[in-house]
Amino acid sequence: MTLTAVLAEDETLLRQFLKKKLEKLWPELQVVGEAEDGRSAANLIAAVKPSMCFLDIRMPEMTGLEVASAIAETSPGTHIVFVTAYHEYAVAAFERGAVDYLLKPLQEDRLVTTIERLKEHIETDDRDAPTLPDNMAQLISQLKREMRTGAPGGATVAEPLRWIKASLGSTLKLIDIKDVLFFNSDEKYTRVVTATEEALIRKPLRELLDEVDMNQFWQIHRGTIVNVSAIAGVTRDFRGDATVKVKGHSEQLKVSRPFSHLFKQM
Repeated sequence: MTLTAVLAEDETLLRQFLKKKLEKLWPELQVVGEAEDGRSAANLIAAVKPSMCFLDIRMPEMTGLEVASAIAETSPGTHIVFVTAYHEYAVAAFERGAVDYLLKPLQEDRLVTTIERLKEHIETDDRDAPTLPDNMAQLISQLKREMRTGAPGGATVAEPLRWIKASLGSTLKLIDIKDVLFFNSDEKYTRVVTATEEALIRKPLRELLDEVDMNQFWQIHRGTIVNVSAIAGVTRDFRGDATVKVKGHSEQLKVSRPFSHLFKQM
């Protein structure tokens, strides 16, 4: 099997340094593409679907965390390594899961460790399972929120969203976040669904994911966030694809493959 990689880093010298070190330490690996910003990286990875990618967390256009979210949908078999000079809490979090990290400035001995971890993951890789660790969707949202507020590792971050401002006809209504069963988005609006009513808001789903309590609300699809306490059960079809049944509502919510790990025990 040919192993391929994409390098996404806006610092040209660092990207070149990483490429040379990979050529030296892992000659079998082919670097098939490079990107200087997050949007280019996301498009490139979706197109070439490399075995792995090295993502800088802070890039123009899209952050490495946002690129990782996109990869979960477009290239779930791609192994992710973050390259970061960000706060220590991020490094500690990444170390818990299958996603590895490289801390700037890059050290050759640490890169050797990363290569060994990647080789181990690739050898045991199940292509039907997501490469991202079980808590990665929630971890990405938490880190994006902390990056936006500028909070250091131990500081208090912004409180989770408590109320949804929504228009019901000509009336502006405040919906308690605890009453929301699920959010579902289309191209322009996001549906806010409770047991008794539903409304449309203009806030994109990706912004809601940054603001809600990630322990209470799970993203289960690119366009769906569900209240964990509203889950009545999970069914699977003959392909193993999961569907969530919601308490107090007839609508059933499809679970996309990158988020199926959330329901392994159901």
